[in-house]
Amino acid sequence: MVSCPHRIADVSRSAPVALAAALLTVALALTLTSCTGGGGEAGAARGSAGLRDPYFPRLGNGGYDATHYALTLDYDPEADAPLRGTAVITARATRDLASFNLDLKGLDVEAVAVDGVTARWKRAGQELTVTPADAGPDEGETFRTTVRYSGTPETLTDPDGSREGWLPTADGALALGEPAGSMTWFPGNHHPSDKAAYDLTVTVPEGLHAISNGELRRESTEDGRTTFSWRTAEPMASYVATLAIGTYEIRRSTAGGGEGEGSGRLPVYVAVDPSQAEEGRAVLGRIPEVVAWAERYFGPYPFSSTGAIVDRPGDSAYALETQNRPVFPGAPDLSLLVHELAHQWYGDSVTPKSWRDMWLNEGFATYAEWLWEEDHGGDSAQEVFDALYEGDHFADAASNEAVWDFPPARPPSAARISDSPVYERGAMVLHKVREAVGDDAFFELIRGWAAAHRHGNADTADFTAYAEEFAEEAAPGADLTPVWDDWLYGDGKPPLA
Repeated sequence: MVSCPHRIADVSRSAPVALAAALLTVALALTLTSCTGGGGEAGAARGSAGLRDPYFPRLGNGGYDATHYALTLDYDPEADAPLRGTAVITARATRDLASFNLDLKGLDVEAVAVDGVTARWKRAGQELTVTPADAGPDEGETFRTTVRYSGTPETLTDPDGSREGWLPTADGALALGEPAGSMTWFPGNHHPSDKAAYDLTVTVPEGLHAISNGELRRESTEDGRTTFSWRTAEPMASYVATLAIGTYEIRRSTAGGGEGEGSGRLPVYVAVDPSQAEEGRAVLGRIPEVVAWAERYFGPYPFSSTGAIVDRPGDSAYALETQNRPVFPGAPDLSLLVHELAHQWYGDSVTPKSWRDMWLNEGFATYAEWLWEEDHGGDSAQEVFDALYEGDHFADAASNEAVWDFPPARPPSAARISDSPVYERGAMVLHKVREAVGDDAFFELIRGWAAAHRHGNADTADFTAYAEEFAEEAAPGADLTPVWDDWLYGDGKPPLA
């Protein structure tokens, strides 16, 4: 279906959204191009609808690289369309484009423009196909796509049965995006390989907070509604973008103590549901300590702020490493806090090129838990490794056996990218690397890995190549081939060498 909006209605209940809508209306009114015109230059191509991810082939879009999202949202739980938004997506064409796609699941599209000129568009499932009115962008050209939309965002069920996307809560909503949920509340190139900066302005009923990634630039209240403006300057994959709307206790501090590079000047912003405030106070108060500890192992903290969002148990069924401030379903324990903060280096800063490479996120974050225990009077990493290998780490036999279900670098399906081998056996791979090269070289290796791909993307082949090259210099004679063959890619339980 091709939609041709003849009139841009005022969808705003807030000044920021009204301004964005007015600007778009003027831009569209100034053009003489019909919605049925255009089609692009002869020889230009269509951008692909999907990036052929091994597990989610329709996620993402080819033909361009998104560099910035400016999202202006208005949330009113009493309205027929609770969410109204304007998304301005800045991108660079990687080929001549006659048309291109955005991922958007549900919601009603009201208008689309490219560089201020009305564009044709059509919907098919999660694909929003945009055809510029005149010649589309040439390769290397930067262009801006504006999409106005509204509706009730959807909650998705993942292949593994977990819920993501837009999750209604008792006092608002929580948006979580791994692996595909972000397309339920804004259009974009929703694949981890395409990272961008973000500006997010959200208007909500007075008394509610709107918490997102990055830094809070402005907060103001007018006519019974409050606007929050957030900025994420460092590149961010859309699956770690978040929006939490509700009543929160806000705690601000700084990371200090002088133990880590950057400590003492890192803002800490924590938002806690009042029902979890007392229970979470002690553990959340240790965020500066955990960040300083992690900097010693992983290098300088990669972002300009840190913190956490804590909702009620049941609002979501899992924690998620949303950039700058992880989300927790209830007050976290210390081990979970360490895990999600370690993801800021491994997952958020160094982001996988595809969902096949999840072990690069979860194996590293799980090993960070082992290192924390090793440094704080608990079991050593070797003891945890041995318990997993012997099958007495977990309380039940099924969980112990599940560690060996498949190689961490080759999950058998999308439903299993978050299973135990990706976490526990992924961490065991890292421990075998540590055994092969020695402690000093190992910690230099994982620190260097985080630095080499800081704010970028990497896959398993990048990691093994990096480790091999590093070992040649730092640990001559170390043989990593059995680690890759038996522990990373091998089926079943490897023999202990």
